[in-house]
Amino acid sequence: MFAERDLAPAVAAVREAHGGLVLDCEQDFETLPPAAAEDLGLLVDGLDPFDAPDAWLPPDAPEVLREYASGTFTVGMPGDGSVAWTRQTDPPVVVCKPRLDESPAAFADFLVAEATVQAGLGDPEHFLGFFQGRYPEFDAALDALGPVETYQVAAACHDAYLGLATRDIFAGWRDGETAPLFEAWMDAGDRLTGRLEELPGAVARGETGFADAAELACSGVKHALDIPSPFDALDAAAYRDHGADYAVRWAERTAETVE
Repeated sequence: MFAERDLAPAVAAVREAHGGLVLDCEQDFETLPPAAAEDLGLLVDGLDPFDAPDAWLPPDAPEVLREYASGTFTVGMPGDGSVAWTRQTDPPVVVCKPRLDESPAAFADFLVAEATVQAGLGDPEHFLGFFQGRYPEFDAALDALGPVETYQVAAACHDAYLGLATRDIFAGWRDGETAPLFEAWMDAGDRLTGRLEELPGAVARGETGFADAAELACSGVKHALDIPSPFDALDAAAYRDHGADYAVRWAERTAETVE
């Protein structure tokens, strides 16, 4: 089911600096079946499945979030893309899905390196571990969206939070062995810039919903791009300092935007 991934020299250098294990998976997945996920136990030193008290979940939480909170060893969640990572293992694990190899090689290498850095930060791997008991408040503030879109916005906020930490690391890849990763990071940011510039108009015309806009805007944080309102408030050192408390206040201030 899993095999250690052959890494380009630049990615190998990142893995050496940040630790973890990088694996290929035989099948694409959104969430790995529990039996397949537990196969990871054969490749790591230990497993510590995430679980959370019921108080962390709003009454209308999506089933996938309830399953993640239940203590079942869960690897991969909606929105992960072609690379997933988990800190429920020792060491942390980055799992590459087969569809990753459909991406240009340079961008695929960046995605693997990005996940390796994220896994090495020590931050929660999912927004539920980030928000903890504040998530019901976040959910209530964005009640107009419904539980699935609120999930999407929470995931975007968590992505922005990680991006505030990772972008300085990515910028440090400019020279030496990691230069190809720096170039891929810059190229991905350049491709995103035009979409961010057009985002306010797309939202105003009803062509893009709030949750999709949040996902796009928050993905720009890791590239240090100009983020449109109201998501620009998440591109702030204060967010990195205050975490979930800041995100909940942002959601409460933003609530009128989504009604």
